[in-house]
Amino acid sequence: MATIDGLLMLALYVGAQGLTLWAFVDALVRPAPAFPATGKLTKPAWAAITGLAALIIFWMQSPMSLLGLPAVIAAIVYLVDVRPAVRGLPRGNSW
Repeated sequence: MATIDGLLMLALYVGAQGLTLWAFVDALVRPAPAFPATGKLTKPAWAAITGLAALIIFWMQSPMSLLGLPAVIAAIVYLVDVRPAVRGLPRGNSW
């Protein structure tokens, strides 16, 4: 029988893994010129940061670890700061 703390840790793991994967996929689909145009790091840098965050959460199996917390924070920074700035720019040619 599952315990409450086991279910809570499973929910935290699944949520953190979903969050980091969402940030990684979003970083991959955004246009590369939009990142420096908004004053953010480049697309490869954010793809590497969020991809590494997803790998750390998968490897550690817990977001509540020494490396798990910074990984979740990196994904949150991308989703809260970078994504809205990059998403606001139009895609393709403006003419």
